[in-house]
Amino acid sequence: MTVELGILISISSVFVAGIGVLIAYLTYQSKKSTSTKSDTKESAELKAGVDYIRKGVDDIRIDLRANEKQMVALGERVTRIEESTKQAHKRIDKISPE
Repeated sequence: MTVELGILISISSVFVAGIGVLIAYLTYQSKKSTSTKSDTKESAELKAGVDYIRKGVDDIRIDLRANEKQMVALGERVTRIEESTKQAHKRIDKISPE
């Protein structure tokens, strides 16, 4: 009877150890799945943030081009005004004796 009891205890301990290994494996798979979901979520948030920044940079470039065009136009106007002023001064100098 003690031999049978020893065999029964050995078989039951192998069974319990097998259940423990199965539980550990299932826990590992569950955490792995959760980690993958978390990584995917973080990656999607990061991509959305980068896309937002890219759009902002594109908007800044468009505004910068518009400002450059305005600066060129203003530069041309200032040049024309300086030329006109120079001509006006010449005419004034001719009119008024010093």
